Amino acid sequence: MRVIYLHGFASSPSSRKAQVFAARLREAGAECDIPALDGGDFSALTITGQLAVIDAVAAGEPVTLIGSSMGGYLAALYAASHANVERVVLLAPAFGFARRWPLRLGEAAVAKWRAEGSMEVFHYAAGEPRRVGIALLDDGIRYPDFPDVLQPALIFHGKQDDVVPYTFSEEFHALHPQAQLHLFESGHELTDVLDEMWQLTAEFLELKHNG
Repeated sequence: MRVIYLHGFASSPSSRKAQVFAARLREAGAECDIPALDGGDFSALTITGQLAVIDAVAAGEPVTLIGSSMGGYLAALYAASHANVERVVLLAPAFGFARRWPLRLGEAAVAKWRAEGSMEVFHYAAGEPRRVGIALLDDGIRYPDFPDVLQPALIFHGKQDDVVPYTFSEEFHALHPQAQLHLFESGHELTDVLDEMWQLTAEFLELKHNG
């Protein structure tokens, strides 16, 4: 089995969840790739650009996608238009990606972002602020809030998530009866339920799992 793990916004392949999942997948006999979704230029980040990175890594082969936050949204988007994706596992997926920015930042902050052309955000992998262009928002508006995923899907979300409300995953689940949704007493990062998520993921992917 070949798996591609998609990290979240302002993150990287070295994220804790990415590394834990990759290690356990490899122990279970699966291949796992973790691409850097920004293609080396965070300032020019777009949904379209990230989908192109996924496409290049998948190379038309049968794959399973595991995505965290924005990576979960990307996994759903890519799966909805690529039959070579066999299954998806979504960790706190950022459904409604473009729609939620104005709700989270406020209209004034979005207007400032647009006027300046870029906005400073904290980049978790770099450990410092980085600027991201308004193209992320403008490009993101082109894509649906809830991609029409037809493949089997496993979704994890924290009830205390203050970044992406778990109700977004509930809405997706209501539209996609083939999806399984597991809610945890956890926040957006879900790092305190890694073992539980791995066990359910291993069962979903029909892999052996060692704790």
